[in-house]
Amino acid sequence: MEKMKFNVDERDEYTIVHFELDGPIVPEVLSSIDPPKVDSKKGVVLSGRGPIWLYGFLIHYYHPTKFVATYDPRLRGAVVIESHSPEHRIGDIITLDL
Repeated sequence: MEKMKFNVDERDEYTIVHFELDGPIVPEVLSSIDPPKVDSKKGVVLSGRGPIWLYGFLIHYYHPTKFVATYDPRLRGAVVIESHSPEHRIGDIITLDL
């Protein structure tokens, strides 16, 4: 898909998956999006500006990972929104500066 680019930044405990859109997208593109593969033993931090339904798709895609968090620049961190790990509870903030 030409309108969406992914960048991956590997960290010790998680992988940051940042996406950029080249313009508006429509829901029909979800069937053609191929998010980057990550190590499911680590967590995933999602970062990028996009519609809520795109985030929903990516959260579902990365559900098998240790945890999923979404980056919020106002918090200077990522909020854990789903977890399979007792060390990362829902609502925890992982401090990072992107």
